Amino acid sequence: MNIIAIDHVNIQIPKSGVEDALEFYSNILGFKAEQIDEYKKGVRTLFTFRLGENAVLHIRPIDDFSPPDKSNYDHFALIVDMPISEVKSKLSDANMSIMREGNPLGARGRAPAIYLQDPFGYIIEIKEKSD
Repeated sequence: MNIIAIDHVNIQIPKSGVEDALEFYSNILGFKAEQIDEYKKGVRTLFTFRLGENAVLHIRPIDDFSPPDKSNYDHFALIVDMPISEVKSKLSDANMSIMREGNPLGARGRAPAIYLQDPFGYIIEIKEKSD
């Protein structure tokens, strides 16, 4: 079996964190929210952020949320089609802290990357597209 892409990532957040998720993933990172109206009306148990043409992030608000820690989660990685310096500038403009920077090896090779944390404790690697 040869997987060609990740279709989606599914994370949980506290039920009280929906607006924080919208602020972080839509307003700061720029991902389009989908199915949020259906979630708010109680038709769906989750809502989605469109990461790109072929990938989404599902957000499932739950009552008994426990923040991720190093024993049960590390991070997920997203590749962007812009220089990492532009991503850093955008995050700086939004007063977002960068946890660390690096040049990690991934499925597409090594490339500059930054790591940040969302409001719920999930670490996200944002990685420049490698040649």
